[in-house]
Amino acid sequence: MSYLLGSLLFFNILLALTIVFLERKNATATWAWLMVLLFIPVVGFILYLIFGRKLSNKTIFTWDTKSRLGVKKVVQQQLRALEKGTFQIHQQSLLPYKDLFYLHLRNDDAIFTQDNDVEVFTDGEKKFHALLNDIEGAKDHIHLLYYIIRNDGLGERVSEALIRKVNEGVQVRLLFDDLGSRTLSRKFIKKLQKSGVEVESFFPPLIPKVNLKINHRNHRKLAIIDGKIGYIGGFNIGDEYLGFNKRFGYWRDTHLKITGGAVQQMQTRFILDWNQASQHAIVYEDRYYASEPSGEIGIQIVSSGPDSEWEQIKNGYIKMILGAKEHVFIQTPYFIPDDSLADALKIAVMSGVDVRIMIPNKPDHPFVYWATLSYIGELLKAGAKVYIYQNGFLHSKSIVVDRTIASVGTANIDVRSFRLNFEINAFLYDETLAARLVEEFKKDIILSSQLTLKLYQQRSLWVRFKESISRLISPIL
Repeated sequence: MSYLLGSLLFFNILLALTIVFLERKNATATWAWLMVLLFIPVVGFILYLIFGRKLSNKTIFTWDTKSRLGVKKVVQQQLRALEKGTFQIHQQSLLPYKDLFYLHLRNDDAIFTQDNDVEVFTDGEKKFHALLNDIEGAKDHIHLLYYIIRNDGLGERVSEALIRKVNEGVQVRLLFDDLGSRTLSRKFIKKLQKSGVEVESFFPPLIPKVNLKINHRNHRKLAIIDGKIGYIGGFNIGDEYLGFNKRFGYWRDTHLKITGGAVQQMQTRFILDWNQASQHAIVYEDRYYASEPSGEIGIQIVSSGPDSEWEQIKNGYIKMILGAKEHVFIQTPYFIPDDSLADALKIAVMSGVDVRIMIPNKPDHPFVYWATLSYIGELLKAGAKVYIYQNGFLHSKSIVVDRTIASVGTANIDVRSFRLNFEINAFLYDETLAARLVEEFKKDIILSSQLTLKLYQQRSLWVRFKESISRLISPIL
C-alpha cells in the first residue's frame, strides 16, 4: 500500500513539473491545477488526466474540405484586398471594421460573405417551429449537430420528422456530443439508425462510462438544410428549451436562421466535425454547397476549440469591445472572462462606452454561477451596468456593439468556451440586424432587475465565501 501511495505521489510531482515546464498553460490555470494536485494529490492526479490534458491539434479534423472548396484561395484574395484597400464593402458603415474581417480571415479562414439574410429567434417554440418546417421541406439532405439532444417530447418530434424525410429519400445525418447528450437512450438512437438516419456521437468513450476526453465538448449547434438554410445559436433539442422545465421556467435564448453564402461555411464546419466522429466520411459534392444569394447582410462564421492555439471567438469579442465608441451590450449565462477580456471591458467602460451585461437570476451550474457574480463585481466597480434576467433562464450568447456589428452563437463569456469547448459563432455586420438585437436586449431589461454596486456590496459573507472558492477554481470549471 505504501509503495502504491509513494508511486502516486511521485507521478503527482512529475505531473506538476509537466504542467509548469512543458504544457505552457495559462498562468492562472496552472496555479489552479497545482493547488488541486497539492491539496488532493491522488484524486487530483486522476482529475487532471480527465480534465486537464491538452488536446492534440494534429489528428482531430483531417478532411481537407477547405482545399477542395478553394477556401484558402478566397481567404488569400480577401486578405490581399483588405491590405491594398481594394476590398469591396456593400455597407459603407462597415468600413471601420475591416480589421475585424482581417482578424477572422487570418486566424480562422472565416470568409466574409455579404449576400445573406438572417431571421432572429429568441423563443424556443418559434425556432423549432421554423426548423421543423424547413426539415419537412428538405429535398436532398439534412445535417444536424447539437450539444444536447433529449429523448423527450421535442426530441421525439424532431426524431419523427427526420424519419419521415429518410422515408422520402432525403439523406439525414445527426451528430451529438457524447457528454452533453449522455442521457440519450440507446433505444432512441437505434430507432433513428434502423430507419436510415446516420447517427454519430462526438468523442465517444473507448470504454463505456470511461471517457478521458469529456473535458473537450462539442458545444456547437448547427442545422443545415439542402445546403441552402442554416441554423446557429444557443437552443439545444429538449423540452426545457421550450420552457417546460419548472426549475428554469421560460427559456430565453438567441438563435439565427441564415440563408446566403454563409451557409457554405456552416456546412464545412459540420462536415469537418462529422468526419472526425464517423467512419463514414462525407466526400465533397456540389449538392452540399447549393446556397444562393439572399440578402445584403455581412457574415463571418468563426469556429474555435482546443484544437487551435488561437482563441478565435474570444479574440473577436475583444476586438469588438476595444473598437466600441458608444455601447457594448452582452448577454451570457456565464460570465467568467480571462484577464484579457475583462481588461477590454474595463477599458471600454472607463473610456465612456456604455457597457451593459445581462446574466440569469439562477444557476444551472452552481460553481459557475458564483464565479460569475465574483467577476461581475469587478465590472460594477469599473462602472458597467449589470442586469439580472428575471423572466426564466437566460441562455443567450450575444454581443452587440454600436448598433452596427454583433455576434451570436454558442460561445459563452467563460474560459471553458474560449479554451476547452468546440464552439461556433456568426459575426454579423449589418446596422438593421444589430439594431434588432439591441431592441431585444432592451425588452429584456424590462424583465430584469438591475444589480447596482451598492446592492452587490450588501451580499452576505456566505455568498462572498462561495464566490471566492468558485473564482479560485474558475479557470478549470
